[in-house]
Amino acid sequence: MTFQELNLNQFIIKAVEEKHYETPTDVQEKAIPAILAGNDLVVCAHTGSGKTAAFALAILQSILKEPVEIESSKLIRSLILAPTRELAIQIGESFEAYGKYLDIRIGVVYGGITPKQHIKVLKREPNILIATPGRLLDLIGKGYADLSKVEIFVLDEADKMLDVKTLQDVKKIVSKLPSDRQNILFSATMPAKVMKIVYSILKNPVKIDDKTTYKKGTNIKQQVYFVEETEKISLLLSLLKGKSYESVLIFTRTKKIADKVAKAINIQNIRTKAIHGDKNQSERLKSIELFKNKEIKVLVATDVAARGIDISGISYVINMNIPNVKETYIHRIGRTGRAGKNGVAISFCSSEEKNFLKKIEELQGKSIEIVSE
Repeated sequence: MTFQELNLNQFIIKAVEEKHYETPTDVQEKAIPAILAGNDLVVCAHTGSGKTAAFALAILQSILKEPVEIESSKLIRSLILAPTRELAIQIGESFEAYGKYLDIRIGVVYGGITPKQHIKVLKREPNILIATPGRLLDLIGKGYADLSKVEIFVLDEADKMLDVKTLQDVKKIVSKLPSDRQNILFSATMPAKVMKIVYSILKNPVKIDDKTTYKKGTNIKQQVYFVEETEKISLLLSLLKGKSYESVLIFTRTKKIADKVAKAINIQNIRTKAIHGDKNQSERLKSIELFKNKEIKVLVATDVAARGIDISGISYVINMNIPNVKETYIHRIGRTGRAGKNGVAISFCSSEEKNFLKKIEELQGKSIEIVSE
């Protein structure tokens, strides 16, 4: 199938071709027609499968297809909620890229910077708004955001958006939306407890489950080293010195460990940055930009980055710990091997973490290769 066969506007196709996308991914091929048909949709698909383009292309086409009166055109017609600032910015960049030849206004709002900047964004009357929940609720409370005309509502990384920490915020936002709307949920993992909440939001949704592609995929080589906590940094430094790599993304459990690991790597004259919740937004964005441009080869992050980094060519993901939430592992390793390219995911497992590893292997339906060196 081609993008032409998906019945997309020629200006959208022109923008897609400029991104050098040749054919739709499996997820795009299934999701775009379902969205254009007006169905509610829940999609569970592995990271790097083209989820953002799937809903972005379809939403742009839907808004073009359904013109509205001039007054209504000044209101938000599509709302996309994302769990992190990085992911909101990334989604906004995707909409801007695919909609560059269209007269559709895009806005992005998120925490971490002064609300005044986002008030300016809303005063430009975006047709499509990408937001993190906390900042959006703040702007709604101050009367700057009107969601009464939203036609398409998207929850990206729905499992994260519907967890205990953010569920109440999402419910408050949903209560501001019109009842007659299209709902779309995307995520790489969808635990059973989250699915119960999903069905309270969606109406007779079409289901697309592409998890099997991930389980069968061989493009990410997974390895595990059994090593105690006190020896993990030494092993990491040894691996970084001994391997040829273009870019390495390292995940740590805590902010303190992220800073400690980055410092140890920098001492070895390997230029490295750390990003986590204690870094301000401009620092985080600058570090990600340096990593994207290959000006630094190593980036150390807490899970704040697991769902917000879409960078091609990450050669290695290294987990300094085995996540106690098995779905987190899937999101982490999905930063490499994107869009069918090859990648390597290396994990360090202490004796206390072996049970977490077992659960991850059960989730994937396969064992992870043990490196005994």
